[in-house]
Amino acid sequence: MFFKMDEAIEVLERTPKLMDSFLSGLSDAWLHCNEGEGTWNVSEVIGHLIDGEKYNWIPRLELMLKESENKAFPAFDRFSHLKDAPDKSIDEKLIEFKSLRKANIDKLKALITDERHFELTGVHPEYGEVKVRELISTWAVHDLTHITQITRVMANRYRADVGPWKSYLGILKN
Repeated sequence: MFFKMDEAIEVLERTPKLMDSFLSGLSDAWLHCNEGEGTWNVSEVIGHLIDGEKYNWIPRLELMLKESENKAFPAFDRFSHLKDAPDKSIDEKLIEFKSLRKANIDKLKALITDERHFELTGVHPEYGEVKVRELISTWAVHDLTHITQITRVMANRYRADVGPWKSYLGILKN
């Protein structure tokens, strides 16, 4: 087992900085391209990350740490961000994400005070019993998944334009 909370936090702390550096100031063409119907654009991915900060990671962690019989997670609507008003700029979303993430990392550090906490459990609506270390690991890997998604969506925008070089561009292979 490789999980170490401080290493997970290294990724969690960097994601908002990476997103801000990479996405702030980009044209709408980059921010609103997608991979086809039913897929998310860059701005929508950031909205999803914001919703995760509000309704997923810390609320579930707090439930897992409570001394209670009921450890069942409420469902998390992975698509709720699509109902938000689309008039928020990417810079507004990035500022909100950065603020929420900082507060959540501070909460994470305050809540986990003993390594024994990593083995406490909650009940996921789909997966059943899950451990705190699995939740925190998933949070970090979730960030990496969406970083990959953002770069893939953006690369796909130029799929036809790269011509024969497509064979050298692994991000376009599918």
